[in-house]
Amino acid sequence: MKYVFQIQYLDIRESYFNGKVRFEKDEFTINIQDERRGKVLRLPFPLNTQKRVLVRCSGPGVSVEDYVEYRGESEWVEIDSTPITFYIADHQDQFDTLEIIEL
Repeated sequence: MKYVFQIQYLDIRESYFNGKVRFEKDEFTINIQDERRGKVLRLPFPLNTQKRVLVRCSGPGVSVEDYVEYRGESEWVEIDSTPITFYIADHQDQFDTLEIIEL
């Protein structure tokens, strides 16, 4: 299954990104940071898998993706991925879509 979020905005903090995303009619806070806890994904709703998922951030002319481990629910969308964090740092205001793809 594939979940598509619209990225409202991403603000850079000291070593992470914080922002808002929209999924269907709901708006959620998003936090993207490097891999302090490993490659991790947490979502405000359950997925049908306890396995790795593909996380892709994209926008006009930019795209970055990484395989991360789904680790259950959280109030926020939480992504811990060093490749995604570093790529977004170089292309911060160019992303408009977040996709979570169950494998």
